Amino acid sequence: MKPLIGVTSDMDKNGDMLVQSRYIRAIRRAGGVPVILPVGMYGIEDICGRLDGLLLIGGEDVDPILYGEEPHEKLGKVVPERDEMELALVNSMIDQDKPVLAICRGHQLLNVAFGGTLYQDIHAQMSGDLFQHLQLKDLKFATHTVDIVPDSKLAQIAGTSEIRVNSLHHQAVKDVKSPLVVTAVAKDGMIEALESTAHRFVVGLQWHPEAMADRQDTMAIKLFEEFIEAATD
Repeated sequence: MKPLIGVTSDMDKNGDMLVQSRYIRAIRRAGGVPVILPVGMYGIEDICGRLDGLLLIGGEDVDPILYGEEPHEKLGKVVPERDEMELALVNSMIDQDKPVLAICRGHQLLNVAFGGTLYQDIHAQMSGDLFQHLQLKDLKFATHTVDIVPDSKLAQIAGTSEIRVNSLHHQAVKDVKSPLVVTAVAKDGMIEALESTAHRFVVGLQWHPEAMADRQDTMAIKLFEEFIEAATD
């Protein structure tokens, strides 16, 4: 039986549920059955008991109050009910040691769920010359390089120590707490990937592999296949 993968959702300007179809395509292509989870959903424990894996998608900023900070001038829109629901989903899934794949905003929220912090705006709060992390070309195409930590789950999946990724964010992971560890970093020092050393498959990625999977990028497809395989065990 194919594994059921919970896919979180965003809200459009009218407050209606929004999920980019590329996430759904990536899950289906890798062999999973996507189940869209609307913002404000009740019965988190019951839902997570039936799911085999969780995909945290991109979207709006994470509320800084969740990691003990006041809002920076450059903070974007936050959706507290989405933050609350996704934190509950993550906590329930990791308590059951079920696979979690977290993308972009999801990667940031995953870090917060484990007690970490974020840069509310990278250009206002990070020093040094940063790359263009809000790329102008189509997300199907890579824009910068990341270095992968040896012996990590990501390194095993990639089969190499360096890959090129796409980029569409203005917040980023700052402080990371155990059992999360950093597994990829951009050449400008941006944390690009995390994984848990205490769980079977808990992986956060700052980039959007689901968009690159649309153009048959081998690494992007393999990421989803490994996620679905973990959810099948």
